[in-house]
Amino acid sequence: MGIVDRLLGNDRDRARRYEGRESASDEAARKRRTGHRRSVPGAAAQGQAWEDRDRASERRGGDRVTNWD
Repeated sequence: MGIVDRLLGNDRDRARRYEGRESASDEAARKRRTGHRRSVPGAAAQGQAWEDRDRASERRGGDRVTNWD
């Protein structure tokens, strides 16, 4: 074994040790994708609730903020 192999280790041994496992970058990308999909239904529900409130307000004649009638 050379000096470089002793300092850095043997890549073949490391490859066998992690064989069949998901890489850290692949795992992070998967978690980002699943996190995004989890937030989509909540955002859609919030948008629908806002739209429902806005339509109800328009049916009442708009937002009445002041009492200047």
